[in-house]
Amino acid sequence: MLPCVNTEDDSTAAAVTLPVNVRDLLPQDLPACTWAGSDTHLRHVATGGVDYQVCEGAGTLWQLAVMPALQSCGLGTLLVRAAEQRIRDRGLRRAELAVEEDNARARALYERLGYAAYGREPDAWDEEGPDGSIRRHETMCILMCKSL
Repeated sequence: MLPCVNTEDDSTAAAVTLPVNVRDLLPQDLPACTWAGSDTHLRHVATGGVDYQVCEGAGTLWQLAVMPALQSCGLGTLLVRAAEQRIRDRGLRRAELAVEEDNARARALYERLGYAAYGREPDAWDEEGPDGSIRRHETMCILMCKSL
């Protein structure tokens, strides 16, 4: 259970405790999974994955996201720690990730959890807009790693 307090309007702030469960992705979940930022993606509380083929000897965390209304409630930390445990369970002792340079909030979380920057590289992907159009998103990412 994670306590969460909405601090945007202190006059109506209230503590809420919710049960939280981190589970593996199932085949029936796939239709609901899309790239970060889409309406479908943001309907889920928190998502993320671990790719074991990007870097030999490491698990690469990717697609980490927490619904904006539930950020700063500990869900990102819970999600990263669960991913790290899955990496350890495979006998690996290093986790890696990439975070967009302009995402200072996420980078601060990863640094607080022990990740250190070691480089940067460009990244790009296609996103579907609300009207169904496809647009190309290009960004620069900071590469980070942590010994587990």
